[in-house]
This record gives sequence, structure tokens and C-alpha cells, in this order.
Amino acid sequence: MFAGQRVIVVGGGNSAIQIAAELGPLASTTLATRRPVAWTPQRPLGRDLHWWLKHTRFDIAPIRRLLAKIPVSVIDDGTYRSALDRHGVGRRAMFNAFTTDGVLWADGTYEPVETAVFATGYRSAFGYLTGSGALDGTGAPLHRGGLSTMVEGLGFVGMEFQRSFSSKTLRGVGRDAARLLHRLSAVRR
Repeated sequence: MFAGQRVIVVGGGNSAIQIAAELGPLASTTLATRRPVAWTPQRPLGRDLHWWLKHTRFDIAPIRRLLAKIPVSVIDDGTYRSALDRHGVGRRAMFNAFTTDGVLWADGTYEPVETAVFATGYRSAFGYLTGSGALDGTGAPLHRGGLSTMVEGLGFVGMEFQRSFSSKTLRGVGRDAARLLHRLSAVRR
């Protein structure tokens, strides 16, 4: 599908890097990011990073303010970084605009593009709860540890820093869901 195309992958996190690495052998691929890609080793001191996060309990620490200031980094054992290099996937500062058949880069150059892939993460949206009293003025849930502070019997899971650094990860969402279910059960008694 992408063979021979000119492709831009937008984003600087793990998903964007992995997509660009897979497209590299097939298409002329460029990574467009707002800042240079930051790399974090997958296996510091011989152990997987997730092992360290779990065993140091760092991933359950309530340190949102500190972690929110750290820029996104790509966790890699070297596989993706070398794939990008091997297949000539370059990185450029974010483009300024789309045209009908390409992009205008920040330096003013135009480049034709057949495909743009956006791997820019997500932003939670709770519009379906508008008017319920469960949201603040910005549309964010009013909660403590996932349990709504405004609507009885309502809970949230999988939100960034819901309870800890790992709340939005596969490692943390199960733990948060179990705690939330326990708290919701206690409210119903």
C-alpha cells in the first residue's frame, strides 16, 4: 500500500517511531516532530525499564507535577533507532501547513506527500457527560483516584496520572480498576 510513496509520520513518541521504522523499508519516510526525539534505554543496567518502574514502585508514586514536566521520550533497545538509520528515515521540525498535495516545512520549502500518518497520542474527551455535574469548566472529570466527587456511582479508569504515573498504562489500569471497583462497591452498600 505504501510502497514507493512519500510518507510523513507526525509524532515523537513510541508509536510514531515504530510506524516510521516499519514504513522505512517501503516508502520514503520522514518523521515530523516539534522537538528532537528523546531516547530512553529499554534495558538500563540489564533489566527492562518496566521492571525497574515496578520494583522501585516509581510507577505508582503520586508524582504527577514532576513527571508532567518531563518531555516524551521513546523507550528503545536500539532496534527502532537503528531501523530509522538503516532505512534513511530522517527527522524534520514540524511542518507549518498542508497544501493540496504536500506540506510546507518550517524553513519555507515545499514537499509533495502522498500520505501523512498522525501518531500524536490522544486527548480524553468526556462530552457525553456534559450537564451531569461530573466535569469541571474545562471538561475534565472531577474525581479523586478515579471516583467521581460529584456523581455517585461514577468512576473513571485509564486516565493519565489518575492515581500514578502508570495509571494510563497496561501495568497500572488493572490496579486502578480493581481499587475503583472496591470503592464503588463500598458506596453502594
